[in-house]
Amino acid sequence: MRQKRSWKQRRRLADPIEEHAAFDDTETKIAVSGHPLHAMMVAFPIALAFSTLGADALYWWTGDAFWPRVALWASGIAFWLGVAAGVTGTIELLIVPGIRIRSASWTHFILAVMLLSLLGLNWGFRLPDPEGAVLPFGILLSALAGLMTGITGWHGGKLVFDYQIGTQRRPGVGDQDRA
Repeated sequence: MRQKRSWKQRRRLADPIEEHAAFDDTETKIAVSGHPLHAMMVAFPIALAFSTLGADALYWWTGDAFWPRVALWASGIAFWLGVAAGVTGTIELLIVPGIRIRSASWTHFILAVMLLSLLGLNWGFRLPDPEGAVLPFGILLSALAGLMTGITGWHGGKLVFDYQIGTQRRPGVGDQDRA
């Protein structure tokens, strides 16, 4: 039999997601010594995506054929390391209930898949002719990838810093908020 609730309890608006039993289960399951593997791995594709844009800009400025080769390697390694980071992030999303239940996690996931597609396109576009691919489309793809990296990273940072996704819970910390 369902418990009777008072008028005040019935009038109180509640978020059904926050009341879900798994809402606070956000601790990482894929970690090295307690450090989330996904959070450690994303630094490399982020840095390489911006390095690709920097190499394109330096080629545009100097005309030196060295920079398109740098951009080719940076974009390719950004793509493959991004795929590796994406696999760990996807596994984390699917196996941790407190991550899976939040819509912000799915927004980050969708943006990350779009970014990976863009990084792969940027790399594939450069493969046949690294120097000829830079202007105008290579640098535009790099700028778009840089913008998408910023947006995706902002959403990922919001998950970690605002929702404490992937962080370890210490006993006693935050317990007074849940009471």
